[in-house]
Amino acid sequence: MNPVLRDLSARRTPAPALVWGLPLVVMISAAWTVEPYALSVLARVLSLGLLAVSVAILTGTAGLPTLGQVAPYAVGAYTTALLARAGVTAGPAQLAAAALAAALFSVLVGLAVVQARGITFLMVTLAVGELTAVTAGQWKAVTGGTDGLAGIPATQPVWGAPPLVDDRAVYMYVLVVTAAVTAAVWLALRSPAGLLVRGCRDHEARMRASGHPVTRYLLAVYTAAGAVAGVGGALLVTGQRYVSPQDVGFEVSALVLLAVTIGGATSLAGALSAVAVVVAVREWAAGSMPGHGPLLLGALFVVAVYLLPDGLAGLGRRVRRKPREVPSS
Repeated sequence: MNPVLRDLSARRTPAPALVWGLPLVVMISAAWTVEPYALSVLARVLSLGLLAVSVAILTGTAGLPTLGQVAPYAVGAYTTALLARAGVTAGPAQLAAAALAAALFSVLVGLAVVQARGITFLMVTLAVGELTAVTAGQWKAVTGGTDGLAGIPATQPVWGAPPLVDDRAVYMYVLVVTAAVTAAVWLALRSPAGLLVRGCRDHEARMRASGHPVTRYLLAVYTAAGAVAGVGGALLVTGQRYVSPQDVGFEVSALVLLAVTIGGATSLAGALSAVAVVVAVREWAAGSMPGHGPLLLGALFVVAVYLLPDGLAGLGRRVRRKPREVPSS
């Protein structure tokens, strides 16, 4: 095995079942224990969670910090909305179309974007996200402009099944899709392909010297992350049956990058958990302290950076290692 990849493989540790199993049980039980409005908020959290997963793939695994994943998220959302309005309401068809459209968009954009690194990559992706949001606001014939697309027909979980009109049914559908996509991403990142991506992040020069086509690898991961974001956009439309430029603007990009930073850029579980924390803080601030949401989120970010440099995931790793430490004599 290539020495770079051997070193990265040696650092991998199995994720404990509690990291995924316990939160999944809690999320499933929520379908029968919380009120309908909370279920709708949780469904939106899950759709944003997939967007956060796509950001974590690029920022944490590939080392490409991004503010532009909201662009393929928007492509997936509007693709799903247009298909539903055209009569294509089967969930699998919508998810496949959203992922394909977002992946195609990411390939076209990524041919130029993956040439950049660091802050340049961040700013270029920010421009891509902003241009996408502006286009969504001005292309009235397709996107409905700033008014958005409303009255979107309900999604069917499979062909021939009744539409998802009940909040619990919608939430469970979104949860199942989110869990399946996140599991697929987790397995992919722990495969040899994931090792190659981490090798490009940590030892790009050595990878190129070893003959690896680093640019192709990064384009592939950028495309895959775009497809994940596209599925998140499809779930957004399934959950709220409405989409507008406000759902895909800079605020969403910043919120998700904040969540990934708080959760731990290299942890999918941390990113998903932090999205829930950030949305909960924002929702609570909107009701209890109107106008102070950004201030609270900024304070949360500062506290997380200073007290949790590795995010919530790093805190969890330290807690798991602590009992194993043997005091020196």
